[in-house]
Amino acid sequence: MFYQSQLKIIHVAVLMALASSAQFATAEESSANATAESPAIEALPEVTVSSTKDESSYQPLTTTTAAKIEAPLRDIPQTINVVPEVLIEDQGARSMQDVLKNVPGVSFNIGDGQRDQFVIRGFDAIGDLFVDGIRDDALYYRDLSNIERVEVVKGPAAVLYGRGSSGGIINRITKKPGISVRDVELTAGSYEQKRATFDFGDALGDSAAFRVTGAVEDSGSFRDEGFLEREHIAPSLALQLSPDTKLLLQVEKLRDRRLTDMGIPAFQGKPAKVDIDTFYGTSDAKDEDYSQSDVLSGRIKLEHTINNSLKIQNTFSSYHYELDRKNTFGQTVNEAARTVRLFHGETQREDDGWFNQLELIQDLTLGNTQHQLLYGTEVGQQHKDLQVINWTTSLPNAAGVRAQSGPNVPLFNPGQPDISAFGVPVLRQDNVTTLKVTSAYVQDLVTLTDHWKALVGVRYDEFKQKVDDNFRGGIDRERTDREWSPRAGVVFQPNNWQSYYVSYSRSFQPSGEVLAFSTTQSELEPEETNNIEVGAKLDFFGGRLSTTASVFHLERENIKNTVPGTNPAQIQSVGTQRTRGLELTAAGEIASRWQVSVGYAYLDAEITDSIATQNTNTSPPIVIALEGNRAALTPRHSANLWLMHDLGSGFSVGGGLNYVGDRYASPDNTVTLESYLTVDAAAIYRSKKYDVALNLKNITDKEYFISGHGASNNLNAPGAPRTAEVSLRLHF
Repeated sequence: MFYQSQLKIIHVAVLMALASSAQFATAEESSANATAESPAIEALPEVTVSSTKDESSYQPLTTTTAAKIEAPLRDIPQTINVVPEVLIEDQGARSMQDVLKNVPGVSFNIGDGQRDQFVIRGFDAIGDLFVDGIRDDALYYRDLSNIERVEVVKGPAAVLYGRGSSGGIINRITKKPGISVRDVELTAGSYEQKRATFDFGDALGDSAAFRVTGAVEDSGSFRDEGFLEREHIAPSLALQLSPDTKLLLQVEKLRDRRLTDMGIPAFQGKPAKVDIDTFYGTSDAKDEDYSQSDVLSGRIKLEHTINNSLKIQNTFSSYHYELDRKNTFGQTVNEAARTVRLFHGETQREDDGWFNQLELIQDLTLGNTQHQLLYGTEVGQQHKDLQVINWTTSLPNAAGVRAQSGPNVPLFNPGQPDISAFGVPVLRQDNVTTLKVTSAYVQDLVTLTDHWKALVGVRYDEFKQKVDDNFRGGIDRERTDREWSPRAGVVFQPNNWQSYYVSYSRSFQPSGEVLAFSTTQSELEPEETNNIEVGAKLDFFGGRLSTTASVFHLERENIKNTVPGTNPAQIQSVGTQRTRGLELTAAGEIASRWQVSVGYAYLDAEITDSIATQNTNTSPPIVIALEGNRAALTPRHSANLWLMHDLGSGFSVGGGLNYVGDRYASPDNTVTLESYLTVDAAAIYRSKKYDVALNLKNITDKEYFISGHGASNNLNAPGAPRTAEVSLRLHF
């Protein structure tokens, strides 16, 4: 296909460029501001955060995500949380989950044991992940070796990013060429953790630069049978084609193979009291309970400065994703018999997709007002091929269909049955989903006076969804939605350290946002989310510490669910969920050589209007009405704190707390994941030649559950016990 061919071209082009720098070097003179050590740095302007703060600061000053142009955070009438690279390194974060513990209002979903999945302000964000502003909704675990920082925009963001984003979006900003770096990091830790990363970059003559990052990992786990095998590489090349034109080429290749860990079932309203390493799977988990993701992606970004007030840029992105997943989990608990019925299944996914964004950025003066205008178009297409196989011991009925069934094992001593106990594999789903998007958007960040600013924008999407159902003569279905997504906000800045705002934004969630949709869903209008937010952004200590405070009312209407009493189950728009909340953050310097990152969130998330019911995952099942219940996996209270002190002579020490209030495992509110508080610490020595870091996590060895499934009560992931890791980073 076209986009597959383009991806191969990107891959080959980058590798050739890295191997043969002379081919791209030109005779153009370096900038007068270039340093003697790295003459190409100034000749190759980077799309990175620029500020007067040094690289050790926890205080972010600008964002490229919230407005798709680099803008001061204080000018954006919306909550934006930025986790910088130095904080990620100080904490020894190894996953997106580790990173997002620093963002109030974000909680975690087990992701079926095979992908990153988050809940933002009470709403699932399975498809709301981006990389450098491009949708990255394939269902896999991301690696951090190529990440410079992570930005989270709270509330609906469809005005710039399209469908989804009820609670917000998560955007990873990648490392790019333009600096001279030669680093290798080796990490070893508890439970056979072994990981190596590298980061190499430099100039190629006067008008080109490259960077290659990557990681290799072969680790165990505190969970029985747990393992992780990962390889990641991300080469990139920046070319200054002319004084006004630059080109960025990026490729990423990831292979991730690990235990498909579906957690621990529930008993009497809480996860069962078993050792946290207890695995509810097969006797040959390495071959029968694994998830392997293979991702190849590439991006081409071309930027051209037309004049002092106009710049045009085009970004083309393409990806190929494959998933081979086998999983076993506790499906139904019989509390009287103290047994759990296990289920075993297999999932095969193959996704291909591409997106192209063309944007014009204009600086304009109209009367006494200054405007930063963004005009954009986006087109894209995704093909998602899915096959699902369920293992069953039941006999087929007259139609040849088998019910899902598996062995019953003791809940508190499940053992690990042989795969033969699950019967035979039977195909249950086979479909191809095609998603096509065509959109246009415009945004204006306007300075009205010295003290008043505004951000207004609107986007129009045509989103086409089609499902070709190949399962036993299944019915093909398709739907096209056309939606407007507005955003408007006003900012009042009485002086250079105070900023107050009020804003409104709206997003839409179509039936086929990420997964295949049913025949009945194809008749339903998209769900809509509206957000009203009021906030303040204040700087203290001469601007060295930035704080934010926001209150918001977030409501999602026309939520789809099954209608009680229908057979077969009928899906209608039957619900409304809203979250009222408060979020507080502070980041930066609180005293000389003291850096802090702190956050707090209060979320009142409730299903306010619904006729839907849910059957509990017990035998026999109990029917629970959902109206009035709290949203799943959403604590009322959560808080995070990390404090780091520079002792001088290269030494620094720090530590932090992470508190999460009690949450419900699913909307039926019958199983509670209890609140917890974990304590972490770090000691680091940095020098010109090498850095050494010791990270201690969960020092008190707290037993807790970090995530659940959000729909089932029996898939609850325990958090890691006390762990230690040592990292050595070498600078060449």
